[in-house]
Amino acid sequence: TAEQVRATHTRRWPGAAQPNNAALVSERSVRTAQGSSAPAPKEVNRNQKQIANIDRITKYMSRVHGMHPKETTRQLSLAVKDGLIVETLTVGCKGSKAGIEQEGYWLPGDEIDWETENHDWYCFECHLPGEVLICDLCFRVYHSKCLSDEFRLRDSSSHWQCPVCRSIKKKNTNKQEMGTYLRFIVSRMKERAIDLNKKGKDNKHPMYRRLVHSAVDVPTIQEKVNEGKYRSYEEFKADAQLLLHNTVIFYGADSEQADIARMLYKDTCHELDELQLCKNCFYLSNARPDNWFCYPCIPNHELVWAKMKGFGFWPAKVMQKEDNQVDVRFFGHHHQRAWIPSENIQDITVNVHRLHVKRSMGWKKACDELELHQRFLREGRFWKSKNEDRGEEEAESSISSTSNDQLKVTQEPRAKKGRRNQSVEPKKEEPEPETEAVSSSQEIPTMPQPIERVSVSTQTKKLSASSPRMLHRSTQTTSDGICQSMCHDKYTKIFNDFKDRMKSDHKRETERVVREALEKLRSEMEEEKRQAVNKAVANMQGEMDRKCKQVKEKCKEEFVEEIKKLATQHKQLISQTKKKQWCYNCEEEAMYHCCWNTSYCSIKCQQEHWHAEHKRTCRRKR
Repeated sequence: TAEQVRATHTRRWPGAAQPNNAALVSERSVRTAQGSSAPAPKEVNRNQKQIANIDRITKYMSRVHGMHPKETTRQLSLAVKDGLIVETLTVGCKGSKAGIEQEGYWLPGDEIDWETENHDWYCFECHLPGEVLICDLCFRVYHSKCLSDEFRLRDSSSHWQCPVCRSIKKKNTNKQEMGTYLRFIVSRMKERAIDLNKKGKDNKHPMYRRLVHSAVDVPTIQEKVNEGKYRSYEEFKADAQLLLHNTVIFYGADSEQADIARMLYKDTCHELDELQLCKNCFYLSNARPDNWFCYPCIPNHELVWAKMKGFGFWPAKVMQKEDNQVDVRFFGHHHQRAWIPSENIQDITVNVHRLHVKRSMGWKKACDELELHQRFLREGRFWKSKNEDRGEEEAESSISSTSNDQLKVTQEPRAKKGRRNQSVEPKKEEPEPETEAVSSSQEIPTMPQPIERVSVSTQTKKLSASSPRMLHRSTQTTSDGICQSMCHDKYTKIFNDFKDRMKSDHKRETERVVREALEKLRSEMEEEKRQAVNKAVANMQGEMDRKCKQVKEKCKEEFVEEIKKLATQHKQLISQTKKKQWCYNCEEEAMYHCCWNTSYCSIKCQQEHWHAEHKRTCRRKR
């Protein structure tokens, strides 16, 4: 329909002649015609030697790109109509065209104010031109053939929304949690986008704003993540796809920049898939706290024995299952992933002696990590982020202060009530993971004298999302001095625990920084090593070439000398041969002279030759 389907034949370029390529082709033709590179149209007009007219452009396109002159003329007219190329009438000042008006074609410069359009020119899926469907909510357009049946336009009179807009509407996510995850992905994108930033720095090119509808780059995506502007993971993925879309449009589908952008988008989609697979695993594998692989996820992963080809059974977590294949992540030092056939999977409860494994050091370490993971499962230890710890610390602090006030207000003499005196014994607790917050409810030593009991309960932090635990304790006090002493001990304990936690956080941060520095240093050393090896190989190759050249020259000289020597010997032999006489009959060296040109080696040869023919021709005087 006129509203939903946009007939864009005047702005569409077939195959390899997309607008970016056409613009570059036109630029090449102008620069070829003028004989030197000119960055702006004003300089072109000022410095060029030949006008880039239709004849020169068609000849160039036919010679270099094999394009038919009619097709070149058609595409050139479409480019002029779209404003990608400027057409002017220019009077020639030199040569056979002097004083003659002719049409010239130039690339537009920065001074042109492009008209802002509501929608893109190119399909967001395949990045190609054609008749497209326009989204009612955003700038994106799609070919009907590029859409699945779910997203195709059903009714010509109805409004249409693109797949990106529909996916953004579907899901609501905690922005704070999503921002934490997306920061990990953006940091990976920045590392992989270094080559893209090196290869593509033409976003200020005069044609960039004309061809690219909505500009985006990795720093822009990072800024949006830091400001919490993304409402869903699909919106973040759409920006990553937009980066690929713009790169393919401006540089071409077969360019080096497009290959880098495709790899960047593919890696981003993989990271998002891993995030959707298990958020706990994604966070811990990026944050890398101590024993990060041992913390249980919500929900828990199935534990199995997995056997790769060429290896024995190894403890692993099941990440996902697909058909007859199981995606597992192994316990151990590297925590590698692999797809394993289901017949090579055994339940973790199977006796290890039945598996016939080779108990190497790596296997033992993996089993130790498995045991720690199982212990965390039994004790209900789950990883909690710093934000959750901070919120629970504030809640516990407020509860603790309220309890202290109640202790002071409700304190009464012992004689008022006849309750049985009780004392509190320290209750042993399992050691918590060093990353979890320490509860303000700590154990208090038993007091020696009997005192009246005042019950105070405080809430500890949640160890499990489904079953929070409550720790109750009772304290006994006799006077304000004892209460103050207990409060002092309690807050001293809290402060010491907080200091220990800060030390552990500082230690982890230091280890992370050192690890990153080591990785960077290792990569730099590898690069220097590679350069040194390449340089040494180049020097060795040059030395080998030089030696080969010397050997060839020496062999050539020896060959020439040997030829000269053989020629001299041959000449001497010929001379000696010429000085001798030879038997006319058998061609041996002659001893008997007959006449002026006839000699014989023996009487036998003389008689044979004489009777055969020589007696008729002999000139010897008798």
